[in-house]
Amino acid sequence: MNEKEFVEACKKINIEITNEQLKQLDQFYHLMIEWNERINLTRITEEQDVYLKHYYDSLTLNKVVDLKEVKTLCDVGTGAGFPGIVLKIVFPNLKVTLIDSLQKRVNYLNEVIKELELKDIEAIHARGEDYKGQFDVVTSRAVANIEKLVGYTMHLVSKEGVFAAMKGNIEEELSPIVEKKLSRKYKIIKIERFSLPIENSTRTIILIKNV
Repeated sequence: MNEKEFVEACKKINIEITNEQLKQLDQFYHLMIEWNERINLTRITEEQDVYLKHYYDSLTLNKVVDLKEVKTLCDVGTGAGFPGIVLKIVFPNLKVTLIDSLQKRVNYLNEVIKELELKDIEAIHARGEDYKGQFDVVTSRAVANIEKLVGYTMHLVSKEGVFAAMKGNIEEELSPIVEKKLSRKYKIIKIERFSLPIENSTRTIILIKNV
């Protein structure tokens, strides 16, 4: 996915990317590649792959949550900054908290925040289950299976908020038994399945509320 294809694909999920945001995303890409030589951030390093599998994929959250209407967002296990950094660049209205358990990655995230001059965003060295806070939207991408993931995240979801688990194909992971277990404590309000453009790989976003 080149830059032009990225912009066009974003329009289809109700996102208009500005030239300033494209500059920041380009700067973010080069910082990530530079740091990736020092610490393990991502195996996806080709620019066109990053725009599809990291940038566009991060923004698909807008399919299920109107991010223009959200005030606070927490990204648990953010890693290289996906989806949190991308969401902050494209939705500057968000107040973002990035949580990661590795200090080296937090150092990298702080460098990205500083270089891109992003405001209302912080990177915290912690595990999701140990952190305290309340957020409108809590999200996590490719961190753990859904059963474990709710244990790391649901205490961070505000009374009216949602947890959005960003996953690949979850047919095995979200079995009827697991779904029944989750429904004892939480309410699954939406399961959105779709394919990434170009490569057609399966993606799933599960929206969960506290009961």
